[in-house]
Amino acid sequence: VVHSLTKFLNGHGNALGGAIVEKGDFNWGANPDKFPILAKPCDSYHGMVFYDVFGKDGPVAEMFGTKGKTGMSFAIAARALGLRDAGPSMAPMNAFLINTGIETLPLRMAKHCSNAMAVAEFLAGHEKVAAVSYTGLPSNKNNSLIKQYCPNGSGSLFTFSLKGGFEAAKQVVNNVKMISLVANLGDCRTLVAHPASMMHRQLNEEQQKAAGASPEVVRITVGLEDPKDIIADLKQALDGVVAAKM
Repeated sequence: VVHSLTKFLNGHGNALGGAIVEKGDFNWGANPDKFPILAKPCDSYHGMVFYDVFGKDGPVAEMFGTKGKTGMSFAIAARALGLRDAGPSMAPMNAFLINTGIETLPLRMAKHCSNAMAVAEFLAGHEKVAAVSYTGLPSNKNNSLIKQYCPNGSGSLFTFSLKGGFEAAKQVVNNVKMISLVANLGDCRTLVAHPASMMHRQLNEEQQKAAGASPEVVRITVGLEDPKDIIADLKQALDGVVAAKM
């Protein structure tokens, strides 16, 4: 699994990073032709087979007491080959900032989720909002699944659609004051973006709709501010949408 550390894990929008998390129980050696990098001899490491040495049945797993259960052949190959050749090494300061953020992750996520629910409920009841796509709402088609798989909350990233279409969505993101208009997400601050005029602007309308970035859609990632302040800012932004364009 590849994780972005830049978002909620860091949580403060001040560092870039990523992480590869390997479960470790996959048998890469069962099909060497399909996974030659891991299951066939590597010339640059004197013929070593990564899976034989670092896989779940290898000597390294035995050394760690996980033989037959888990290994680390993918993670080691990513470092020994990918890191060596492409150099995607995290800066020490970024690592420090991200690690500091991870230490408060459970506390932050609880607040993110409760704030997001309050904001989603407000938006769902607003006359200028056509729809809110937040799985935490009982009306969402995936609400039963989120209760099953994410019982502690539905996260704080979701979208909502404006009845006034493209222009109304643009006005809302331009009208916010406390909330930041940026393309990032997973910050301790509340952030909004209008994909159709920002990240997806090079697509035509049909392509935008296919990507879930319809012209009327606004993306929001709810932060850690007082939910009353977040809602108040959204309310004044929505109130500022020109009625004639609704």
